[in-house]
This record gives sequence, C-alpha cells and structure tokens, in this order.
Amino acid sequence: MDKQRDFVLRTIEERGVKFVRLWFTDVVGTLKSVALAPAEVEGAFTEGLGFDGSAIEGLTRAYESDLLAHPDPTTFQILPWRGEIDPTARMFCDITTPDGEPAVADPRNVLKRTLEKAAEAGFTFYTHPEIEFYLLQSARFGDGGPEPVDSAGYFDNVPGGTAHDFRRRAVRMLEDLGISVEFSHHEAGPGQNEIDLRYADALTMADNIMTFRTVVKEVAIEQGVYATFMPKPLAGHPGSGMHTHMSLFEGDANAFYEAGAQYQLSKTARKFIAGLLRHAPEISAVTNQFVNSYKRLWSGDEAPSYVSWGHNNRSALVRVPLYKPNKGQSARIEYRAIDSAANPYLAYSLMLAAGLKGIQEDYELPPEATEDVWSLTDAERKALGYEALPSNLDEAIRLMESSELAAETLGEQVFENVLRNKRQEWVGYRAQVTPWELRSNLELL
Repeated sequence: MDKQRDFVLRTIEERGVKFVRLWFTDVVGTLKSVALAPAEVEGAFTEGLGFDGSAIEGLTRAYESDLLAHPDPTTFQILPWRGEIDPTARMFCDITTPDGEPAVADPRNVLKRTLEKAAEAGFTFYTHPEIEFYLLQSARFGDGGPEPVDSAGYFDNVPGGTAHDFRRRAVRMLEDLGISVEFSHHEAGPGQNEIDLRYADALTMADNIMTFRTVVKEVAIEQGVYATFMPKPLAGHPGSGMHTHMSLFEGDANAFYEAGAQYQLSKTARKFIAGLLRHAPEISAVTNQFVNSYKRLWSGDEAPSYVSWGHNNRSALVRVPLYKPNKGQSARIEYRAIDSAANPYLAYSLMLAAGLKGIQEDYELPPEATEDVWSLTDAERKALGYEALPSNLDEAIRLMESSELAAETLGEQVFENVLRNKRQEWVGYRAQVTPWELRSNLELL
C-alpha cells in the first residue's frame, strides 16, 4: 500500500494534477465527491478527510456525525474528460469513524464484508454487467415525454448517428480509466444503448460501475445530449437493466464448472442459483430500488417478473448462458432482474449473500424452466411453482422488512436506512395524481 501511495503522489506531481476528487456513495448509490488540492493528498492518506456524515443520505445518524474518508490509492485514475486544463484525478474512499473503525453504513464496506465472508468459504466473486441506458435530447420533456436521440432498434447501425459517436467516445474514455469494455451496441429502445464491462472482482466492478455512470453522463454533456439510467424512462419501450453475469472462483479454478455435468454446472453453481432464486423477492428493494423499477419489471418488455431459472432462457430470472466448449473458466450464471439504477455495492452484496446461503445451507435447485415463462397463464405459473417478484416498491419493502438475509448482510444501520429511504419514496409516489389518472378519469367521473 505504501508503494501505491508513493506512486499516486509521484504521478500527481509528474502529471501536474491540480485537483484530486475523493469519491464514495450514499445508501442509494448517489456518487459523492470532494476535491482536494494536491498538497492535501498525503495527509488524507495518513489521517483521512473529516466530514459530516449526517448530511449524507443514510451514512450516519446525527449524534454520531463525524466521519473520515480514506482514499484507496489502488483506485487512483486521472479523469480523461478534464483534458489538459487543470488535470483532475479521482480515488474511491473507505469511510471510517474517528477511532478508525469501518463505518457500518458505508456501502463499499458492506460489500467488503460480504466478500470477506466469501473468502472465508474459499471463494472469490467475479461479476460482469451489461449496462443499459437511454440517450435523450435533454432532461426536459413535454406532454409527449422524454425525446430520444434516435428511433433505432436492437443492434441497428445508424450512419452518422449520435449513438455511434457517443459509444466510441465513452468506450475510449473508459479504457483510458483502466476499465475494460467487452462490447457496445444500440439496444431495443429508441435512443437506448448498452455497454458491457469485462469481468472483474465484485469490489473493482462496483467501483467501475460508479465510474461508468459518471463517464456516460460526462460524455453526454460533452455531446449535447442527456444520459439517464432511469429503469423505465419511456412508456411503451423497454426498460434499462443491468444483467449481471456472476461466477465464484476457488483459487484459479472456476467453482461453477464441472465437466460432464448438465450444462457443465457444478453442484456449487446449482446451490448458488437456488439461493438467488429463494431470496430474490426479499432483496428486490435493493436490486430494483425505485418506484420506477417496477414499471420495467412488469411492463412486458422481456424483463424477468417471475422466479425461475433456465439454460439460455431469456424469460428466466437466472439464465445459464450457452456453454462454450473448452472454456470451463468462463462458466457463469446471469441474474436478469437488477436494473441500471441499483447501488452496485449493496446489490452485489445481497446477490452474493443469497448465493452463499444456498451453498452453505444446501438449497435444492428447483426444476428448470424450459418454456417461455412470460407466455404462461397465471394458473400455469402457479402450478409450476414460479413465484412472482414484487409488483411494486411497497411490496418489495414489506418483503425486505422481514428478511434475515438482508438485515444480516447490510447490517442494522444500512438495513434501516435503506428501508426508511424507500418508505419515503413510496409515500411521496402514492400521493401523486398522475397524467394517466387525469386522462382516464377527469372527464369520465
């Protein structure tokens, strides 16, 4: 760590860095940032930077407000969108109390704790997200709703289109930040795009996702458009998910792979899937944390609404991708409910904890869904045992309230803060009179 700190200090001097931004998130996943002068960075390494945690959503209670942000030197990167004018760098932070203890309400620390539990069981957790988002003409909208930058569809090639230039610029910027991109393309909705990040350990990936969102927003501003990770910004068009491929490794060996097994899925993988399925409804208030998230899940646009798994079945909540011969190290599963607005630190913590619970308690994997789950009737789904995910945020909150897994994984303070934040959102939403209600009822009633 000392060598890494020395590297950071030396790079700041050699590259003429004028500002260093310290980044962390609140419980919702909103990025927080404070800029340091270069001369203050060494002191931040040794002592941390003090701030009022009670002013950050869910980070601490008012009577214990003093917290310290400790920059992680391994996350140091120069921000490419700043260019050569006042070069600026960033580092993610770990949050502690004044006596040096990790802050229990720090989302990054929640994920670290869960990863340590996995490590105690001999596992390293890797993730690979497919992140969808919309490009709009602006954040303003009229009666017709937000206006997308194009009317293209899935994998469409749009000569001279905004999305091409946008993706090229965003991908180059991500690569400059050391974030490897697997591929990018236009998605099914008008103005909707997807960029897939190459797999990494879950903590690195959660940091990468937060950086990714910032890059996408910055490139959009640069190109005169607006980017949104809202789960369902356009009625009648697909929502934006963050399908996440996951695998556990034991040392250098993929613990999800077993040659000769069905779909080459090991017993460990099958139990992990069983854990994800059993606990998916009760962690939905984190993986799908907004009122709007449930418009994506229940709008009929290929989002998974029912608890099921299948081999290459895109209607299933958990999909086992097509196996590539002689590539056992790439064995993985895909969780399809999580959306692009989730706090990755908390969501990945709960997804991992659910899978580990399945392994530790020897959960039995239910039968595979071989049919199109969406096309089944309610009676058929009930007969097959396909439980529904929550239909709205209120239902998700109620399920999470009684979840031992969520309470244990998040810790008491984060658990209560997430629930309080979500209850406030539901109360605010419930009090609204929507344009749909006015159109449907004003003249009729």
